[in-house]
Amino acid sequence: MAEKSLEQQLAELKWATRQRLQYIEIMAFYCGLVTRTDVARAFAISDPAATKDLNLYGKLAPENLIYRQALFGYTPAPGFEECVADLSPEAVLPMIAHNLTAMSGPYGTQPIFSIPAESLPTPARLPDRAITAQVLRAVAQKKKLLISYRSLSDRDSEAPRLIEPHALAHNGLRWHIRAYNEETFDFRDFVLSRIEAAQMVDTPSESSGEFDEEWMETIALELAPHPALPERKQRNLLMDYGAEGGLILIEVRRALLGYLLQQLHVDTTADHSLNPHAYQLIVANRDEVEPFAGWAFS
Repeated sequence: MAEKSLEQQLAELKWATRQRLQYIEIMAFYCGLVTRTDVARAFAISDPAATKDLNLYGKLAPENLIYRQALFGYTPAPGFEECVADLSPEAVLPMIAHNLTAMSGPYGTQPIFSIPAESLPTPARLPDRAITAQVLRAVAQKKKLLISYRSLSDRDSEAPRLIEPHALAHNGLRWHIRAYNEETFDFRDFVLSRIEAAQMVDTPSESSGEFDEEWMETIALELAPHPALPERKQRNLLMDYGAEGGLILIEVRRALLGYLLQQLHVDTTADHSLNPHAYQLIVANRDEVEPFAGWAFS
């Protein structure tokens, strides 16, 4: 009897098992390490059951993982290849952002709630998965990262930068990595799609996210309807946002404040001079929040 192909073997597995195998593959590739404890915690299963899943993955993709006794887990082999999961950054980053263990269901394109739904297509704006993996491994393992970065600023030098990444952020259109920049001695955002090369350095980060005040601290943003809108439309807008007391209140990380203002198309001019039909909101507590996102105000 002919040996079954990988596709045939995967097709015969229960969907719950495939979910766990996908998680193993994603963890190994993007975090650089997957352990029995990771699998057991993610799916609320026993350690022996998690070991069984890791062994099954090893049988399906024998060349992908290497067991590291010192780490009590598996790391990706040099010839690691996609086997059971979609390892594209477009598929994996939303999973990380929403803390999901699975990327899709066994239902194909058929809505499981019988309710058609669609979202706006946007350009991916992401580097390839090898670069993305180096970035995410540095975050997961708390290591420094050497990058070649194409900035839109007036910085003359294109020399590699040594950064210490600690978190991901998405502004609605593109992904950023939040990191300490050793060149400028501060925390800032680096757009993932502008990283053209990345290599995790085997040196522990010295400036973790705990020292990033802009990231760790939040601020209450107060928004109000644009005063140039008719009163009826102002009332409707407040209802749209479920606002009470005439204000829309949003708690946001200080580091993400400017992105939020852009995403909501807020009129940030001092005299509210933008088209109120295109920019329906204004900042009610401008004096309080402007110092944390001066670049977003005009």
